[in-house]
This record gives sequence, structure tokens and C-alpha cells, in this order.
Amino acid sequence: MYKSKIEDLSIFGGRKTFDLPLHVGRPNIVDRQQFLQHINTILDTKWLTNNGPYVQNFEHKISDITGVKHAIAICNGTVALEIAIRALELTGEVIVPSFTFVATAHALQWQEITPVFCDINLDNFTIDTQQIEKLITPRTSGIIGVNLWGRNCHTAALSELAEKYNLKLLYDSAHSFGCTNEGTMVGNFGDAEIFSFHATKMVNTLEGGAIVTNNDELAEKIRLMRNFGFADEDKVIYIGTNGKMNEISAAMGLCSLDNIETIINANKQNYSLYTDGLSDIPGIKICEYTSESTYPYITLYIDHEQSVLTRNQLVDILQHDNILARRYFYPGCHNMEPYRSYFPHSGLLLKNTENLIHQTLCLPTGTSISKNEIEETCHLIKFIINNAKEIKKKLEYKNT
Repeated sequence: MYKSKIEDLSIFGGRKTFDLPLHVGRPNIVDRQQFLQHINTILDTKWLTNNGPYVQNFEHKISDITGVKHAIAICNGTVALEIAIRALELTGEVIVPSFTFVATAHALQWQEITPVFCDINLDNFTIDTQQIEKLITPRTSGIIGVNLWGRNCHTAALSELAEKYNLKLLYDSAHSFGCTNEGTMVGNFGDAEIFSFHATKMVNTLEGGAIVTNNDELAEKIRLMRNFGFADEDKVIYIGTNGKMNEISAAMGLCSLDNIETIINANKQNYSLYTDGLSDIPGIKICEYTSESTYPYITLYIDHEQSVLTRNQLVDILQHDNILARRYFYPGCHNMEPYRSYFPHSGLLLKNTENLIHQTLCLPTGTSISKNEIEETCHLIKFIINNAKEIKKKLEYKNT
């Protein structure tokens, strides 16, 4: 339903553009019958967990797609981070961007390792390799790079720094499964990489994750740690936890992998529709992708010097009209507890991060959104921006 006057906006009492909410990260469920057949097979065999055939097949397919020697399926991405951090024997301090989901920092702090927050660069919003060297101390044991929205870190510079200072290098690649970096599949960088297969991700296992590595010794250690340290039925040889993925999650993952080209093509088509629909709008820019990405997110950058409305105001208006835009990653890990209390002045070293947390938002994409829904979303955003001055005045009056 296209808006023709300001009063049509739901925030001012008008009818919502969409009767049902459009979510960011709505799951890609591409072959329901295939998934249900897998569930029936799992129930018939009565092998529900403990490294069953579906988990093993899922791991093999991840390795085949990424070209990485070892893929270890984990119950979720956060536990995958925690296990990888422990397997790499990280201690003391680890340098990490604040502009990431809080799980990246929590996985360190949970193990009494201090996350040292580094600023991001402005070309692709990943960790600023020019700033890392200033943060290295005798207590630094590693670096975690975060591949963001399917756009990848400057891996060559990070590898050089890690080698120069004898640091472990881990990648949180929750957003980048299936992407390449200068021709090499993501998963092949650093000592190890983490994938998330949460329901909101392009490939999903309901809940799930994986650790991938080309290091044989590290992979063996991770497999032990994932299953309480069991080397065989009754023999525990290492300290571990329960990080196993179950069979039904793996079955969902196999359905996603079997249909990954369909998902990527939908993402790419959606990106083109949004790009066409939101071009030449003052103060708004879509974060760009190259052909090496899977186009998993639609991220808008709001330039507050050109835009009349703030990012938060735009998000509020869209959400009232059932377009549930998300503020990725607001307010930044350094502004969350316990880090805000531990490091109250860290924002002084995070200039780009401090700006960006107020300027980005993500819009719905994936296989569950239609062309018409994208076109209506673009039309609404254009209408809001074209009438921004009047809308701002009405919002100020509404809030007095």
C-alpha cells in the first residue's frame, strides 16, 4: 500500500504498509518436503545426536564447498567461538572489533580473556589493521577478525601482523559462509574460522555453527573438546564440553546447502531491486558488494550530514509500518555491559565505530521476501526521505 500523504504513515495513525511483519533474518526454508523426509529417516533410525550420519555428511559438504580440510559442526556459533578460543589457547588479551555481535566479545570474556576493542576502517567496516599494532601489549595472544555482512577483512595485513607478533589469528565469519576473498573461499584464513548457522543466517541449521581449519592437530583437539574429551566410548583424554550438533539441525543444514544457489540468487536479485529502488536518495547509501559475496544483508548507511532524519527515526517509522529494520550493531560492544564498566573511555579510541553505530540499518532480504514487498519498502523509504522535513516536525510535535 503506497503512501501519498504523511498522515498515511502508521507512526501517525495510518494503516500499516504490511499486515504481517517483514523480518530481517527470516529463515530461508527452501525445501520443506526434503527436510521432513530427513526427519522421518532420523526418527526411523533413532540416531538423534552423537556424531550421526547427518552431522558427518553436513561436515563433509561444508569442507567440499569451502575447500577447507576440516569442518567440525557445533551446536551454535557462540559455542564454536568459545571452543576455538580455548583450542587456540588464547589468554590475556585478544584484539577484536567492537562493531560486531556481542557474542564475539562474550566468548572471550566468558573465559576471562580481555577483549581489547579496535576501531574499524571505513572502506568495508571491518577491523582497522592500521590500528591493531598500537593495541598490542605483552599480554596480547591473538586477533579476531570479523567478516561483516558478507564483506571480508583485509586478511593479508592481518596475517602479516599475526606472524610479526607471533599471535593466533581467528576469524568470526558468521556472516560470510560461501563468500570468497580474492579468489579463496572464506574458511581458509587464519588458524581457524567460525561459521554461524543460526536460523537468521543464509545457511541455517535451526541453531548451529562450525569451526573450520586446515590445521590437523587443531582439528583433532577441537573434536575432542566438542564431546567432553572422549577419544572412544570410555576413554576421556582431554578437557571438553558438550558442543555437539544434533541430527535434525544437520538435516536442516543439508537442505540449505543443497539449495544454496537458490538462496544466493535470491539475495543477489533482492540486492539489485533495493539498489534500483533506493538510488539517488539524498543521505542514503546501500553498502556495496562485489561478486565474491553472497549478498546476505541489505545494509543502508545514513549520512547524518545530508539526511534530515536520524537513523533511529527512520527505523522507528519503518517498524511502525511492519518493516522491522535492524540497527546492526548498535550500540557497539564497548557500550554494553560489562565492557562499558570495565572500559568506560574506550569509545575515545573508536571514532569510526562511534559514528557508524548511529548510521547503519539492515532491511529484510532472503527467499521469504517478494519483489513486490521490496518495491513497496523502497517506495516507502523514498516517500519518507522526500517528506523528511515535515515528518521531522510532526515527530517533534508528537513527542512533546
